[in-house]
Amino acid sequence: MCFNFESLPSRVVFRAGAIEELAAETARLGSRAFVISTPGQRRLAERCAALLGDKAIAVYDKALMHTPGDSVRAGLAEAQRLNADCCVAIGGGSTIGLAKAIAYERRFPIIAIPTTYSGSEVTPIWGHTENGIKHVTRHAHVQPRTVLYDPLLTLALPPAISGTSGVNAIAHCVEALYSETANPLVSLMAEEGIRALGRSLPKVVKAPSDIDARSDALYGAWLGGYVLGAVGMALHHKLAHVLGGAFNLPHAETHTVVLPHVVAYNSSAAPDAIRRIASALGVANAAQGLFDLNRAIGASVALKDFGMPEGGIDRAVELATANPYYNPAPIRADAIRQLLGDAWEGRPPRSFSGDAR
Repeated sequence: MCFNFESLPSRVVFRAGAIEELAAETARLGSRAFVISTPGQRRLAERCAALLGDKAIAVYDKALMHTPGDSVRAGLAEAQRLNADCCVAIGGGSTIGLAKAIAYERRFPIIAIPTTYSGSEVTPIWGHTENGIKHVTRHAHVQPRTVLYDPLLTLALPPAISGTSGVNAIAHCVEALYSETANPLVSLMAEEGIRALGRSLPKVVKAPSDIDARSDALYGAWLGGYVLGAVGMALHHKLAHVLGGAFNLPHAETHTVVLPHVVAYNSSAAPDAIRRIASALGVANAAQGLFDLNRAIGASVALKDFGMPEGGIDRAVELATANPYYNPAPIRADAIRQLLGDAWEGRPPRSFSGDAR
């Protein structure tokens, strides 16, 4: 056995009502808090500002999906103008991504309060989009210093979004299991994350006010976020970045559609990881199990449902194969085209023969 392991430093407060700790946690890190949200979550951002009192210098509700470069520049200018010395980010990956992009330039700490299951709150990774290309960057400084996990804040997350957001977190765990930099501890966390999310997401969608199910899903999302930050990802994340950047497809929904097909693509090249995924889900076939989970939570299984043009598949193949991430199975344009064609149409996942690759 041979591996490297590096712990990711962050403080986690996980309990119902954790948002009430915001003022005390922020006081450990700064005194001029820049509170960030999306437009739709401004009310939550204002609640944070009220908890912080005069320590909150602004509520900035302009976070956008895929973190466009113009959005980053505008947010940075405002944070600089106000001389912010820390950031409170409440919301999902869009909000936390914008906070990271600003914090990287300002070199100030982030307090993250996730309201979805994206996992971005515990990673040193962020992305921004310029001219239809999503650029992903990693730097230790942008990892949120404190994360407040409050399952009560996820109760307002609509069932459909809850489901796909949770599958996004499963994707982090899946790729951690066959990562080039996988290690035993992260693999245990990844398997547990899949198990927690696989059992909780159907309950969350069926009974959105079930706080125990919400807590279980948030726990799985924390594990998914941790492993995303701890080890490298592979083909699935490359495809999600390509599709999101090039076609402005919704982030979590894109992860949800593509994941079963990538698991099928890698099934013969990473048999131990695929076995562990299936075991965590309690199914015989990992790829089909993920596809069935998507249907169980009422998620769309076709990229065409989100406005991706069929003619865009060739462009996606070109982008995905130009600078590919590590992947256990070889990256072949013809096989990727078949994978994306199946995902576009919404067909069940199918394994790829050695010849196809």
